[in-house]
Amino acid sequence: MRKMLVLAALMASVTGLSRAARAAGWNMPVGVTEVSRDVYGLHMVIFWICVIIGVIVFGIMFYSLFRYRRSKGAQAAHFHEHTTVEVFWTAIPLLILVAMAIPATATLKDMYDASEAELDVMVTGHQWRWHYHYMGEDITFFSNLDTPREQIDGTAEKGENYLLEVDQPLVLPVGRKVRLLMTSSDVIHSWWVPDLAVKKDAVPGFVNEAWTRIDEPGIYRGQCAELCGKDHAFMPVVVQAMEQEAFDTWLAERKQEAAAAASGVDREWKLEELVERGEKVYGSICASCHQADGQGTPPTFPALAGNQAMMDDLDWHIDVVVNGVSGSAMAAFSGTLNPVDLAAVITYERNAWGNETGDVVQPAEIQALIDP
Repeated sequence: MRKMLVLAALMASVTGLSRAARAAGWNMPVGVTEVSRDVYGLHMVIFWICVIIGVIVFGIMFYSLFRYRRSKGAQAAHFHEHTTVEVFWTAIPLLILVAMAIPATATLKDMYDASEAELDVMVTGHQWRWHYHYMGEDITFFSNLDTPREQIDGTAEKGENYLLEVDQPLVLPVGRKVRLLMTSSDVIHSWWVPDLAVKKDAVPGFVNEAWTRIDEPGIYRGQCAELCGKDHAFMPVVVQAMEQEAFDTWLAERKQEAAAAASGVDREWKLEELVERGEKVYGSICASCHQADGQGTPPTFPALAGNQAMMDDLDWHIDVVVNGVSGSAMAAFSGTLNPVDLAAVITYERNAWGNETGDVVQPAEIQALIDP
């Protein structure tokens, strides 16, 4: 009975230490999906197996060093081969590895089974933001870092979720299996959210699969886990999990916004309207390379403020933004921004930071270039 009480007390203390380690950020999170809990359980089982092995091995080693030390007159035994010992130290590790491999294989098999998903989302990595496309729903948007520039520059106190805030999170329903299709438009990125136990590389020219089924509503944060360039640290991932009813409402609102953007292509926009919208697009898409004040980071990203070549050639400016520049860091945005946003950001760049050309680029002009 006393042994049972001692064992129970030991297990309780171990559990308490494990919880304290998670709370302090020393241990991986349990997460909010079945897979994340399986991964955590597997991690802890193998961790304690390693602890036990370490205690036994080092215990025997230090005992032998102390008990049979030369100062006590111990003499080393001389022998060659011992079949029983060799079988023992081969069989025992083999059995331990098999015992560890069985649950690990089952967990990996479950992690890679993305079949029978109820929702598909294409996740595309860009330097340095994520693009989400709800397949079959005609909803796409960029998710950009939303940490205030003052915090990054050190002129303001860092917030609770420093560098882990975005303007538009990936919204998913709870209780439904969601397949995530990962790819990239430029370099290798890695989409990682610890609470979901999802970490998958986004590789240019390839599509990788992952999946998740979130059990609890909430906001779950992660980061790009692949060194992808100078702003790698500014590429967070935020997932907002909603109940099904709330998700359906959000989905309907996004569809209305998409329809409104499509209808905006055919109307005539005023300069002030385009500049206002373009400033928001520039801040979320272009400022990471060309700086918020348009000064750029030459020679890779040229300054836009006072760029006489750009101001003198409107057609060239439009072509660069829409189609990109081959062999340079300037990507084509015709496949990622709608005609309204493209027209707005071009108009803004031609009328900001003292450029003041007075040029107005209408969405219909951009649409004609994209779909001639």
